[in-house]
Amino acid sequence: MPHLQIDYSANLEERLDIAGLCRALRDAAVGTGVLPLAGLRVRATAASHYVIADGKPDHAFLDISLRLRGGRSDADKAAATASIFAAAEAYCAEVLATSSFMLSFEMRDIDPALSPKTSSIRRYLPEEAP
Repeated sequence: MPHLQIDYSANLEERLDIAGLCRALRDAAVGTGVLPLAGLRVRATAASHYVIADGKPDHAFLDISLRLRGGRSDADKAAATASIFAAAEAYCAEVLATSSFMLSFEMRDIDPALSPKTSSIRRYLPEEAP
């Protein structure tokens, strides 16, 4: 049931393909072998109102939060964090190199006892999907 939530400053849309980033992060998450495709949700939300650092309008940010159901080992979570953040850095490399831009990532556990789930999506995925 991993949720990847991307929050970003709206001015970033002119510099970065956000839909492409969503796909790249989905692929990186699945590639970890720790996060199942069937439960993965990636979404991005533009912040239309924000102030970054000294308030100059060219500053931009992108913050990625990964919430996932508890039960994975610390080593698996650390490896997944490193892999997904590396994919985000690579995808955003040009923006990082050419403009004022802040990129961040955080992974958080969700207590399974306090987060009931149900889904029919596996019936609609190819059988070979992880």
